[in-house]
Amino acid sequence: MRFLVAVVSGFASGVFLRSLFVFSWPPIVFVLLITGLFAGAAFLKPRLAYSIGAAFCMLMAFGMMRASLADTPLPESFARDLRHRVSYEGVVVSDPDVRDANQRVEIRVSGREAPAVMLAVAPRYPEVSVGDRVRVSGTLMLPEAFADDSGRVFRYDKYLERDGVRFLLNFAFLQKEEGAPWYFVPALLARIKHSFLDGLKAVLPEPYASLAGGIIIGGKSGLGSDLQQAFVRSGLAQIIVLSGYNVMVVAEWIMAALALTKLPKRWGAAAAAMGILVFVGIAGASSTALRAALMALIALYARATGRTYAAGRALLFVVLLMLLWNPLFLVFDPGFGLSVAATAGLIWLAPIVEVFLSFMKNTFWENALATTLAAQIAVLPLLLYDTGNLSLVSVPANVLAMPFVPVAMGLSAFAGFAGMLFSSFASFFGMFLALPAYLANAYLLLLAEKSAALPLAAVSIPPFPFWLVLVSYAALIYFAASKRFSTTLQLRFARNAST
Repeated sequence: MRFLVAVVSGFASGVFLRSLFVFSWPPIVFVLLITGLFAGAAFLKPRLAYSIGAAFCMLMAFGMMRASLADTPLPESFARDLRHRVSYEGVVVSDPDVRDANQRVEIRVSGREAPAVMLAVAPRYPEVSVGDRVRVSGTLMLPEAFADDSGRVFRYDKYLERDGVRFLLNFAFLQKEEGAPWYFVPALLARIKHSFLDGLKAVLPEPYASLAGGIIIGGKSGLGSDLQQAFVRSGLAQIIVLSGYNVMVVAEWIMAALALTKLPKRWGAAAAAMGILVFVGIAGASSTALRAALMALIALYARATGRTYAAGRALLFVVLLMLLWNPLFLVFDPGFGLSVAATAGLIWLAPIVEVFLSFMKNTFWENALATTLAAQIAVLPLLLYDTGNLSLVSVPANVLAMPFVPVAMGLSAFAGFAGMLFSSFASFFGMFLALPAYLANAYLLLLAEKSAALPLAAVSIPPFPFWLVLVSYAALIYFAASKRFSTTLQLRFARNAST
């Protein structure tokens, strides 16, 4: 476990440094020289500290190299067109982000020396979907970083680049042409998603239909700015975005359903894996969803092969795998960092918090409070750094909300399928079937609104340097891993067992 921690933390450190500071080979060579010193010390006098130091430094150098490879220059053929009115042909590669006044469409443009993905900001019509071939015209620009009202700088350019988007097309206009047959699978998944969302809208009024869609597959466009802000102020924003929690719940449903069948373990695991991948494909393969899906797949593999599943090792391995694939996730995707921090809190902090809550007589609420506190503590430093929003009602709101989220997800899924099957009878039969989903979503909506309306429900924290985040997490890690605290835990467990 120590070597795995050294490998992952070393690689992440290298990616982190290269993401913040642009440098070439000298720092990488310097770190490799330190690696050689540690390796030589371990060879002459074998000690675990020397070996771990060598592993950490070697992986740090590899992380720097991987981040350097990801820092590619702009395609020259498109860079020459910057700040000019241009017209291209391309294919829509992701589900459009439809807003009140426009839609934002990712288009893969080819036909030149190298293809490029562009984000076109266009009117809402004509409607396009994944796999549509389009002709797009607009002013070609580069995305730029910007500062919010509090002074926090958001690297919008790098945030888009993590998905491969290098250019913006402002004031764009779209013209649909024939579809691209090689996008058949993504297009099919997108059609299933929109059919399901249309089914929800057929049987549920707004904003309950948008909330039901948000808690299952993410998406908050139909909620409106006031309701979205209520979920943020109450600390319940993770409910209305696609997070690893959604994927975890769906994975548990699939595994529980397959456990009732008589399929062999390997066939059941394969079917569950396919179900998880299809769900992630329908909902959108965000970094948080991919992280949760990969951990679920590892759990399925362990179950099928009879091996032990260690959630901590799985998390570390998945983080390493995802950063190898896309190092931009670490610094420029806030959702990825928050998802990893929350999962780490559930794995390593929740058992510690639960010990201090052993005085509670109700096991259900003890576990709910422990997991909520652990996740909130784990994400707090990073959340405050990214947003500055400190919700003072987050813990009670999450304790009251999170146990009911799987129920609301299940009922909303049933309502969506009912709307798809009985759309012509939506005026009475479909709405009757969707009544439980309406009540569940009404509860979550009421909880968010009432929590956010409380005096001092949330306060704004001014920007602070990132080294305070690092110090906070170092303190948390030391707190959770110290031998003295482990001994205290053992004594507490022994005392509880004796009583």
